[in-house]
Amino acid sequence: MRAYLDNAATTRLDPAVLEAMLPLMTEDFGNPSSIHAHGRKVRTVIERARKTVATLLHTSPAEIFFTSGGTEADNTAIRGSIETYGLKHAITSPLEHHAVLHTLEHLASRGIIKLSLVEVDEKGRLNLAHLEELLRTHPDTLVSLMHGNNEIGNLLDLETVGNLCREHNAVFHSDTVQTMGHYRHDLQQLPVDFIVGSAHKFHGPKGVGFLYANATTKSGRGPIHPFVHGGPQERNMRGGTENVYGIVGLAKALEIAYAEMDQHRQYIESLKVRMIDQLREKLDGVAFNGSSDDLAQSLYTVLNVSLPSSEMSDMLLFNLDIAGISASGGSACTSGSNLGSHVLSALPGNDADRGAIRFSFSKYNTPEEVDYVVNTLVELFQREQEAVK
Repeated sequence: MRAYLDNAATTRLDPAVLEAMLPLMTEDFGNPSSIHAHGRKVRTVIERARKTVATLLHTSPAEIFFTSGGTEADNTAIRGSIETYGLKHAITSPLEHHAVLHTLEHLASRGIIKLSLVEVDEKGRLNLAHLEELLRTHPDTLVSLMHGNNEIGNLLDLETVGNLCREHNAVFHSDTVQTMGHYRHDLQQLPVDFIVGSAHKFHGPKGVGFLYANATTKSGRGPIHPFVHGGPQERNMRGGTENVYGIVGLAKALEIAYAEMDQHRQYIESLKVRMIDQLREKLDGVAFNGSSDDLAQSLYTVLNVSLPSSEMSDMLLFNLDIAGISASGGSACTSGSNLGSHVLSALPGNDADRGAIRFSFSKYNTPEEVDYVVNTLVELFQREQEAVK
């Protein structure tokens, strides 16, 4: 059996999404910036996709900008707001995706901003009292905190943080890559200035994403400057010929995700519970990182597991791969590095000697795959114990 449980890294393309994309690859191939019939037809397709995304998120199409993915969207929001509004201070956490953390660290290293990190506890929960203290000290600032952590699954209360930002005249950007397509975002109600999405996290194509940029931020500021300069595409916000079939695929994938969200959440959550229960029953010493085993406080798609301390900890992912199981030790963006997980390292009291594995689920996974993964883990540890004897 092969079991793919690395859906936080990327998801399988939905066949209906591919079907929607194919005509844009073969028949409707015009450049959307061209004024002739071929170009006008494709321009209409892009604007229809933009309207679909905006309608699902309860916002205006004028506030949706298509990008190459979540990383570019994060960079656009962060760099654009800092440059446009002349912000000299930013607040983030040590648990952020590197698209955010490395961008802000780079700007801080060049003296463009001062960077503050919100304190976190051993479960990866942000100290909101510390955040409020930082905001009180630096009111004119950018706050960048992710909605759902891609490694440990912790969820952030966007409304609470957004309201804090509004009280202190701060700009609020949230990396919503892991929650887009899995949770509903009502941007008419949500006190956030920028959020992002990446199609391949919700069964769309790779290489395309979007940025929601509020036309006038909740703190009363105007639109930001572009990050990618060039032609007038995306209403002068992002130069370069649009990834037309990617954009169409993104809109179709998000449309499907919203239509099936409640059904899929119930199903995927049952897979996560099944794995938690079986691991606790069959593997002594197992633990769960962050709040990933707390269904009310974590992504229903992510489970981060700390296994008993073992000589084979460094080889766990390799052994699982040999058994046909695809999982991750953390973010796919850091796989292959020797640095380990920056998220787990930032948790106070984290035991680095224990092997940590992130399992992440999708609508295409099955209970049989979960059973196979758990049984394989148990067999690996039993084999090691027998070898030691």
